[in-house]
Amino acid sequence: MKFAQVSTLYENVPPRAYGGIERVVSWLTEELVRRGHEVTLFASSGSKTRGRLIASSALPLREIEDTADPIALHFAMLEHVVRRSSEIDLVHFHVDYLSFPFSARLRCAHLTTLHWRLDLPGLEALYRRFPHEPLVAISDAQRQALPWLNWRRTIHHGMPQGELQPVREPRDYAAFLGRISPTKRPDLAVEIARRAAVPLRIAAKVDRADLEYHQQVVAPLIDGARVIYEGELADDHKRAFLAGARALLFPVDWPEPFGLVMAEALACGTPVIAFERGSVAELIEHGKTGFVVNSVEEAAQALRNVGALSRKDGEQPDSARARCRRGKSPRRHCVAGRPLDGRR
Repeated sequence: MKFAQVSTLYENVPPRAYGGIERVVSWLTEELVRRGHEVTLFASSGSKTRGRLIASSALPLREIEDTADPIALHFAMLEHVVRRSSEIDLVHFHVDYLSFPFSARLRCAHLTTLHWRLDLPGLEALYRRFPHEPLVAISDAQRQALPWLNWRRTIHHGMPQGELQPVREPRDYAAFLGRISPTKRPDLAVEIARRAAVPLRIAAKVDRADLEYHQQVVAPLIDGARVIYEGELADDHKRAFLAGARALLFPVDWPEPFGLVMAEALACGTPVIAFERGSVAELIEHGKTGFVVNSVEEAAQALRNVGALSRKDGEQPDSARARCRRGKSPRRHCVAGRPLDGRR
C-alpha cells in the first residue's frame, strides 16, 4: 500500500532531542517501510526516513518560532497533501484538527490521530463542525472530554523492540525528563525528591514560552548537588539517564493525554511515580511498574519505597515493561502529545 504520514513541523522526524509526536511518527513511518509499504513523509526539512520525504518547512519551527507563522506553514503542507492524494491509498494525519478543512478534498482514505488534550474551551464547537472525521485516541482518558466524536479506536503507541534497555542496578537518583513547564511541575519533582532525601537530576528543554517560569520558579531550586539540571538530552544520553534512575518522577498538573516518557521509562525497567492525571492510571500498574499517587507526600513515600519493585523486564514476558517494549500494553501502552502552538 501507499501511505502518507503527515507530521507536525515543530521538530525534525525523528527529533534530535525532545519531541514526542515526531518520534512516534518516525517509528510508524519506518515500520511501514520495513513491512514493504511505500511511505511518503510530510515533515520539516532535515527529517530522515527510509521512505520518501517531502520537506514542508526549511527548518523545524522550534528553530524559527519567533520569525515564522506555524499555522501558515502547516496549511501549506496540508494543501500539498491534498494535491498529492491521488497517488496515496491512506493519509495518516498527526496535526490534530488542522487537517479537517482539507480532508474532504482528499482522493483517498484518511484518519487522524489526536495527540493533544480535548478539554479546552472552544474545542467542542470546532469538533461539532467535523463530526464524521475518523479519529484515533492515544488514551481512553483523552476521549472523556468529547466521547461522542467519531472514535475508531484507542491506540497507545509502542516503540521499536530494543529501543531502550533496562539497567539492573540503578544509581541513586530520581529523574525528571521532558519539558520545563507549569503543567509538568518540575518544582514538585524537586520537593518530592527533597522529602525523600534522594538526589534529583532534571533533563528537560525550556521553551521560550516557559522561560519566565523556569527562571523564577525552577532555576532557584537547582543547586548543582542535590538538584542537578542537565539540559535537553540527545537520545544516547537520554537512554542512560532514564535507565540509570531509581525512578522517574512524573508529577503532572494537567490531564496528560499520554506521556511518552512514562513508556520510555517502563521500557528501561525504571519505575514511574506519577500523579493520577489523564492517562497515568492506564499506563502505570500501581505497586508493580510504579506508583500512582495524589500528593507530594505520597510521591515521596513511594520514592523511598521504590526499591521494593522489580526492575526485571524481558525475563517476565507478562510485565508491563516487556509489553511496552514489544509495542503492546498492559491496559494498552505507549504515545506522546503536543499542542499545535509548539508546546507539549
